[in-house]
Amino acid sequence: MKTRRRARRVTLETLYEYDLANHPAFEVFARRLADHPLETAGIEFARGLIEGILRYQKRMDELIARYAPEWPLDQMAVIDRNILRMAIYEFLVDQETPVKVAINEAVELAKIYGSDSAPRFVNGVLGTLADRASELREEVLLETPDTAQEKTAAQEQPAT
Repeated sequence: MKTRRRARRVTLETLYEYDLANHPAFEVFARRLADHPLETAGIEFARGLIEGILRYQKRMDELIARYAPEWPLDQMAVIDRNILRMAIYEFLVDQETPVKVAINEAVELAKIYGSDSAPRFVNGVLGTLADRASELREEVLLETPDTAQEKTAAQEQPAT
């Protein structure tokens, strides 16, 4: 399996536990790495995803709520919510991953971890967001991230 794909799986597992149990994200990440070691490039990629998702979570959640109104965030499956966050971060904020790749990877994660309807749901929401990527990118990046979220993310990150 490719390094980035494995890193996305570890990231998703980390975000799932962080979201569901509210355990410190980087402690969860360290445990996941102990169970599923990654190459240095994979660790850096996953760490960047986690940091970015925590940093921009509020605004990404607002987009998800707006473009998937029939599924309120607190009622959405935790796995689906985090798959969406990962892909949105990759193609709207970080922009290092092509939109189609980010969507395809998200759909693959949804096939593995989600319900039978998850891949279709994830693809639909991300497709809608991708169609509006340039305007939404400006919206997400317009303001600096919430200071509280930055502080939380920084406190959770272990020293390297």
